[in-house]
Amino acid sequence: MNILEKIIAHKHKEVAEKSSLVPIKLLEKSIYFESKAVSMRKYITRSDKTGIIAEYKRQSPSKGAINLSASVETVSIGYMQAGASALSILTDKEFFGGRNEDLTLARKYNFCPILRKDFIVSEYQIVEAKSIGADCILLIAAALEPNQLQQLAAFAHSLGLEVLMEVHDAEELEQHLNPELDLVGVNNRSLKTFEVSVQTSFDLVDRIPDDFVKISESGLSQPKTLVELKEAGYNGFLIGESFMKTSRPHQAALNFMNAYRKESNKTQNTLQP
Repeated sequence: MNILEKIIAHKHKEVAEKSSLVPIKLLEKSIYFESKAVSMRKYITRSDKTGIIAEYKRQSPSKGAINLSASVETVSIGYMQAGASALSILTDKEFFGGRNEDLTLARKYNFCPILRKDFIVSEYQIVEAKSIGADCILLIAAALEPNQLQQLAAFAHSLGLEVLMEVHDAEELEQHLNPELDLVGVNNRSLKTFEVSVQTSFDLVDRIPDDFVKISESGLSQPKTLVELKEAGYNGFLIGESFMKTSRPHQAALNFMNAYRKESNKTQNTLQP
């Protein structure tokens, strides 16, 4: 079993346990359940924002502990003040050290769109995402059959949530693309080797129809790379580890976004006649 298969196997058990303890009827009583979701599609493409989805992540299976002490409140507010378009909050506990409360806390202090970053395999988790204050869910192509992914995306839409589908290669993209998606993300990190290659994003950008907001994910540590990806056709960028591995992730985000704006302006001035 690769790491994704291990995570998905555990997730099925976790969902079975949770749904027996906290029924859907109880989740639907959350104060967030009737709230209108904030559109990630719109925020990513706003000209006054950077297009960056800034991620809060404590640890990962490949890197172990990244930052176990950073405050969700401080980091999420700092990300937004720095100019992030949206937040991504890891809620998987077993492998990433996250929790649902992290997202709810970020929701309390921020009005921007929030992506629930988790391994979704059932409708129960989508109801749960809505109940904790998420605006958008992640569906991972490698973890779901094409029909299953489309059904889950349609269910998310029925609750007013947007959907980001993540792919790792052309085969996943072609098999899983469907009209129920809002955003398509290309993860530059291989699930098999954990090696990162931004070339994956460049290779797939033209295969993603322009109907979808295009996101490049993982391994984005240089502002210049974002400028190149933007020129290639990407609307947004998911960045977490580059920020979270520092002692003050929100400051690292501000420095990065300022550098990105500067690089972007320089490129635009060069291109002007």
